[in-house]
Amino acid sequence: MWGGIKEIHPVKSVVKRLLVGVASAAALVVSMQAYAAKMAKSPNLVEVAIAVNSAGPYAGQFSTLIGLVASDDEILNTLTERKQYTVFAPTNDAFTALFDVAAKNCLDLTPQLVNAVLKYHVAKGRRDSTQVLGSSRIRTLLDAFFFQTGGIITDGAGQTVNFVETDIPATNGVIHAIDTVLLPFPVTNQCP
Repeated sequence: MWGGIKEIHPVKSVVKRLLVGVASAAALVVSMQAYAAKMAKSPNLVEVAIAVNSAGPYAGQFSTLIGLVASDDEILNTLTERKQYTVFAPTNDAFTALFDVAAKNCLDLTPQLVNAVLKYHVAKGRRDSTQVLGSSRIRTLLDAFFFQTGGIITDGAGQTVNFVETDIPATNGVIHAIDTVLLPFPVTNQCP
């Protein structure tokens, strides 16, 4: 002790900080390994959507969907994990039409509402087009249904939705491109 102040040994202090740093790094590595164990092998649903949007006949047609998925951690994590999912992917034109309807009806597209709409586009399991066409209704991650008859989808708002492309494979599921944003509920006018 030195005038009431405990002398700190410089080597002990450095060792203590080093041990705390090593423990923190080890915890981070374990956490990252646990997350990596949940991730699907490449190319997962998100990677496939980006590739389809980058080149070929549908280049540039899914950037809005990709941007919305990238900004929603819950959906992004779901679509990159090992479990199998079926994604009904609206085109940019479909989102433009939705944004127009939202503006005309003063609908606030909050992050919570966007999350619900995105969940309504994802079903558990890998369902190729023959399985989708063989089903009269599809349960989504929102725990709500949309309906299918003769290759035409009818959503919770009563809209009819057409397939643009089907059976785009990923390691953790399949993507079907559609021409309308599926809505789990009718849009009502919110304008004052």
